[in-house]
Amino acid sequence: MAEIATFGGKATRVDEATVRDRAVSDLLVQVGERVRKAREMRGIPRRVLSEMSGVSHRYLAELEAGTGNISIGLLNRVAIALDHKIEWLVGEDDPWTSEALRVSELYRSADRATRDDVLRILNPQSLRDNRAERICLVGLRGAGKSTLGRLAASELGIPFLELNKEIELYGGMPVGDIMALYGPEGYRKLEADSLDKVIANYERVILAVAGGIVAEPATYNRLLTHFHTIWLRASPQEHMDRVRAQGDERPMEGNPEAMSQLRSILKSREALYERAQAQLDTSDAPLETSLSALVSIIRDQKFLE
Repeated sequence: MAEIATFGGKATRVDEATVRDRAVSDLLVQVGERVRKAREMRGIPRRVLSEMSGVSHRYLAELEAGTGNISIGLLNRVAIALDHKIEWLVGEDDPWTSEALRVSELYRSADRATRDDVLRILNPQSLRDNRAERICLVGLRGAGKSTLGRLAASELGIPFLELNKEIELYGGMPVGDIMALYGPEGYRKLEADSLDKVIANYERVILAVAGGIVAEPATYNRLLTHFHTIWLRASPQEHMDRVRAQGDERPMEGNPEAMSQLRSILKSREALYERAQAQLDTSDAPLETSLSALVSIIRDQKFLE
């Protein structure tokens, strides 16, 4: 079987294999263009997207050039890192002209008050009822989530949990072993399941989560729906210094661009962290000052009422 195509005004028979190859080639070009545009719109350098997705820099370069025959699994990692659904990259509708996706982007870029108003209209159930008295601290490693969360919980008389510890209990092994054995997808699945267990078992709790949870749209949206969220932030240098003070030299070891990469990751996630209900900058602040500020936010925002 063959179809008739017109080239230079002349009808030419094109066999089905050629048509299929051309369709595949066109799809690869489309996906590459959409990945590149999504990455540039979020200001994420390709090397940072490589780290966030676990897909090699070379693979990403080929993908964006329209020559990379990437697997569905790896493409899904890229989509997650870009905070997109994979169907946005491969679907027929242009994600930047589709009305539904335009609304989604407007929602993502809106301030917290506007987003809450939209959710109240779309979801009659009270956001406060959904969130109960659960509080979640988000932010990059080194912001003080575990230290401040534990101290604030003690002062307020409520439980404190670290989601990674819950993941380890659920998975039956350390997080490092989970990543090595099951990869990022396995870890994210356990992360989502562990979050659901916390929601089901605790009405009143302070939870600290890993910095990368915001890169998984479904899990992060569930977190925002069921927790009062506070973004703990600090300067990139302070993030790095605190991690090293904990005895972890891995961020700098053999990587002279570690600080540059940290700045890029922080910049790429800022819009996601800003979806939190409140923010606390812990840069250059004594522990007691940051703790007092965190407890004040919880009380002033009536997160425990």
